Amino acid sequence: MTNVLVVDDSAVVRQSFSQLLGRQFSIETAADPLIAEQKIRRNRPDVVVLDLQMPRMDGLTFLRRIMSDDPLPVVICSSGAAHGSETAMRALHEGAVDIILKPQLGVQEFLRESAVVVADTLRAAAQARVVRRFAPVTNDATVIRTTIPMRPQAAQRIIAAGASTGGTEALREIIETLPEDAAPMVVVQHMPAGFTTAFARRLDSLARVSVKEAEAGDELIRGRVLIAPGDRHMMVLRQGSGYRVQLAAGPLVSRHRPSVDVLFRSVAQNAGDHAIGVLLTGMGGDGADGMSELHEARSRTIAQDEATCVVFGMPKEAIARGVVDEILPLGSIAARIRELS
Repeated sequence: MTNVLVVDDSAVVRQSFSQLLGRQFSIETAADPLIAEQKIRRNRPDVVVLDLQMPRMDGLTFLRRIMSDDPLPVVICSSGAAHGSETAMRALHEGAVDIILKPQLGVQEFLRESAVVVADTLRAAAQARVVRRFAPVTNDATVIRTTIPMRPQAAQRIIAAGASTGGTEALREIIETLPEDAAPMVVVQHMPAGFTTAFARRLDSLARVSVKEAEAGDELIRGRVLIAPGDRHMMVLRQGSGYRVQLAAGPLVSRHRPSVDVLFRSVAQNAGDHAIGVLLTGMGGDGADGMSELHEARSRTIAQDEATCVVFGMPKEAIARGVVDEILPLGSIAARIRELS
């Protein structure tokens, strides 16, 4: 059974995890990071669930200590408020593998309703490949774009990418290297509502392309990356000679909303052989059905290789179906996208 250590100063949160997930996981709790350190030394957990705002030591400082001393998969349990989501993005940048939303009110009810998603997140984290980090990453320099933003135009190619556990850093690595006139890109990253705005804003500050959380009706234009909002499916629709995005609530697809399958399917149907599909690190099978449709539509399909995935789940499923044209290490994907587009 997977051992999970929940570190949170809220007794309600600790009790909720124990009561709702205690049959699926071995749950231990700690009210603050100092107590957690002692418990980790006695019984090393498979996953740490970590609050960011706590007494005696904040969660980000504790995360840095974990990642530099004895790396463990860490899932951040954070509020979706503006400050909470920005700090959570920093935590992902510094080694956390995923985020669980913690609402300011109704925590127990929320966790009960989200138990399946939370359980999937913990299982994925337990499989995550984590590495030691000797010092906090401090490169937050804002990229200054020197070219004039391009006017909307029909795209020769569009890029559709999907990711889950470990995907925020994989996407950052790819998007940071794109040139200012890169082919338009649409992205589904499994992430709770409230965090995708901060994620897009962070990428926008680091990249030469423009990155924004998608809004209904946004056009796909060169030099722009659109991130699907948390809790909304995103689809690409053809409009005249160009493309726009449509957002929808709808049921979970492949256990997710937004779903990579929904995005890929719409791209296959509306862009066909003008599209490039990229499937990155993540747990489960979301994206495999959609990549099958991309392959049938003669889109170019790329999957991240096992060696560079944090969790080799989503790419593995697509590869097993024989619908992936190229299997590449993360460091080669951006260059290949540029070549193809």
